[in-house]
Amino acid sequence: MRGQLTEKADVYGFGVVALEIVSGRRNSDSSLEEEKTCLLEWAWHLYESNHAVELADANLSEFNEEEVKQVIGVALLCTQTSPQLRPSMSRAVAMLSGDIEVSSDISRPGYLTDWKLDEVTGFITTDTPTSKDEYSHYSSCTNTSIPTDPDLKPINATRPSLQEDH
Repeated sequence: MRGQLTEKADVYGFGVVALEIVSGRRNSDSSLEEEKTCLLEWAWHLYESNHAVELADANLSEFNEEEVKQVIGVALLCTQTSPQLRPSMSRAVAMLSGDIEVSSDISRPGYLTDWKLDEVTGFITTDTPTSKDEYSHYSSCTNTSIPTDPDLKPINATRPSLQEDH
């Protein structure tokens, strides 16, 4: 999906923004406890443990719990790994407006289950004795690789990499 502007990429973005609106927080917030840092991972954790309503913004004095569950369900459908599993935008709107049921055929995306982020962090070194160690980190929250050396090219952001490809 990286670099491709498609309707299904927009649907994914809509799902992330919907979660941000419901929760009142950003997609990634390193000031929170580790398990809450990535909004999408935290939303899935709460959804799978039947506590999705806990994702709602704590600053809301009152809200309709069923509507919150509905928005979270649609948002999680919109962020499925495969674009084919994501609803069309018109279908997402129909689910949000209550015209059709929110699909219960939903599963945690592979990019959240295939690896743990802390296991993907590693050091990249070169064979020359004068070189320095460089550090790269992959995050599913931002879906980017962030090299610490500005002269380095980013590694493939669609998959974690512990070594440079030669």
